[in-house]
Amino acid sequence: MKLKIASLLVFVWAAVFLSACASSSPSSAPSAPTVEKNKAAAEAGRNLGEAYLAGGNLQAALRELKKAEGYDPEDHITQFDIGLVYYYRERYDQAIQYFEKAIQLKPDYAPAINSLGNAYLEKGDWDNAIATYRKIVEDVFYGTPHFAVTNMALAYYQKKEYAQAEKYFLEALKLNPDFANALGGLGMTYTAMGRYADAVQKLERAVRKNPKLPQLHYELGRAYRGLGDRKKARDEFQLTLELAPESPMADEAQRQLKELGPG
Repeated sequence: MKLKIASLLVFVWAAVFLSACASSSPSSAPSAPTVEKNKAAAEAGRNLGEAYLAGGNLQAALRELKKAEGYDPEDHITQFDIGLVYYYRERYDQAIQYFEKAIQLKPDYAPAINSLGNAYLEKGDWDNAIATYRKIVEDVFYGTPHFAVTNMALAYYQKKEYAQAEKYFLEALKLNPDFANALGGLGMTYTAMGRYADAVQKLERAVRKNPKLPQLHYELGRAYRGLGDRKKARDEFQLTLELAPESPMADEAQRQLKELGPG
């Protein structure tokens, strides 16, 4: 009996060993149908994750996108989508890692390059943001360069390099004359440079194009105040409060109103 048991154990061990060897052998690489099946599962998971992302359900989006990554870790779009989830969760270091992975997999993938610049911008890493946006700006095939040019100008604005900020905001407006972000950014830049009349001109135009954006009204209020038009400044700060009553910008508008005093 003991001999039979020992023989059985040897046989089982040998079977396990041979199975392990077979699974680690180069010949055990996934077959073409398996690869295609994994890619199909990855795409389905990515599509579901993107739907959750579009709906603002970041937790569900991340869950589905991580499943998709498990099926196909070399898909650059999945890596980009995961980066977007972390970006919207304000976890910028993790977002940067995934955007960089997407770019490694597809070096000319413009959405990931632009989003990488955005993540650096949100982190306050102005120099890396500028260097990243420049790659998009120099890409003649990129369809919406005014976004990247405007964001690069904003990074220069944050660095207080106002001449460079003005240059790139103006370049963005050559590409898209009605782009509110560029108009507003240029207005902010002129306010910082003490060119209040120029700031008012750009910001009034931006507000006409986008009357519901509270930041434009706030910046226009600052420009009017710099110009000495207290009444118009108060009106714009009041509009800011009405459009975004619970925002940090509303607190700033309230502070400005207190400093201006009664009308």
